[in-house]
Amino acid sequence: MSCVRRALGTLIHRAYTAIRDAGAITAASPAGHRFRRLGEGAKIAFPPGAIFGERWIEVGDHTLVGERVSLSCGMMPGVELGPGSVLRIGGGCSIGRGSHIVAHQSIDIGDDVFTGPYVYITDQNHVYDDPEVPIGRQWPRNSPVSIGAGSWLGAGAIILPGTRLGRQCVVAGGAVVRGEFPDHSVVAGVPARLVRGYSPELGWHAPGAADGTSAAPHHPGATLVTPPDHPGLDRTSF
Repeated sequence: MSCVRRALGTLIHRAYTAIRDAGAITAASPAGHRFRRLGEGAKIAFPPGAIFGERWIEVGDHTLVGERVSLSCGMMPGVELGPGSVLRIGGGCSIGRGSHIVAHQSIDIGDDVFTGPYVYITDQNHVYDDPEVPIGRQWPRNSPVSIGAGSWLGAGAIILPGTRLGRQCVVAGGAVVRGEFPDHSVVAGVPARLVRGYSPELGWHAPGAADGTSAAPHHPGATLVTPPDHPGLDRTSF
């Protein structure tokens, strides 16, 4: 009986591997032709997540998009979004399984960006300006997102509308990011704050290390997210 089970298991695994290979989306596959650009050597693994608005999506050469990753442009399939691309993923990237990249206006992901699994990136968020109207029925707001080349986003990170990350940035797992951060930033927390930066003189250092105030969570080049109870918070962004 064990020999039969081993043989059956081997057959199932081989069949599933063949299905995964055949179901992957590449530039040469029929589904790949629907994209604005799907670069040489790029692959979207099988099974994919929700994918629509392909004519506004560009994926660079040799980028790997993991299993069950959703890539979408617009509210739903069939929405007209204009002549240009809306979602751009650079070359040499790796998008972790189960991630969602939801674009409505503009999301730019640079070359060689790697993400862990279950990362969420969006340029649109719901608002709750009118307390009498259900939040889901209020028209959302868009704000472009940019993630610099060479960056790493940890598992479960959330990148909110209006975020601009410089080159070679690190986002800690589970961080909720909104705001602008310079090149070589390490950001962490909910809401995310700058926890380390880099300069040729100091190398990697805590914010404020140059003036002896390393405990301060501020960096001159970063726009940090305001805590939820701060009176200056734009609450529509959460």
